Amino acid sequence: MSGALVLNATFEPLCIVTSRRALNLVLATKAEMISASEQCFRSASASYEAPSVVRLLSFVRVPYTTRVALNRRAVFARDNFRCQYCHSAAENIDHVIPRSRGGTHTWDNVVAACKACNARKEDRMLSEINMRLRRQPVTPHARAWVLAATGSRRPDWEQWLGMPSPAIASA
Repeated sequence: MSGALVLNATFEPLCIVTSRRALNLVLATKAEMISASEQCFRSASASYEAPSVVRLLSFVRVPYTTRVALNRRAVFARDNFRCQYCHSAAENIDHVIPRSRGGTHTWDNVVAACKACNARKEDRMLSEINMRLRRQPVTPHARAWVLAATGSRRPDWEQWLGMPSPAIASA
């Protein structure tokens, strides 16, 4: 069963719920369906499209700002699953300034890396082995937690998350 993106009444992303939960919100008139997926829910007397994006009809106040947790999945999502040294498929995460040399485990010091580049770099500085980052690591946008939670991007969510898909971004 796939998930559905839930938007606040102001069209800001709130969370991801199951398609069944999103359909229940729509049927209870607590939300409106913005976009449907190709799935379908059937009962004995009716058939319903599975929601992909729903918007709540009343505003929900969120008392905190969403911070993106620093973990492997989130780093891969930020770096489009590509090595930040050679642009091949990433398999590991790497600390730009090694922790053994005083580097921190923060967003601006962690990148996705392929096995070969990670082994080549080891615990050395980039200047010592003539390696270069393709782009400087940064803390991702607060809405990127949605991508980290699902591990993938759905095309019909892009306009609400404000992020292009990897295919568009790499073109």
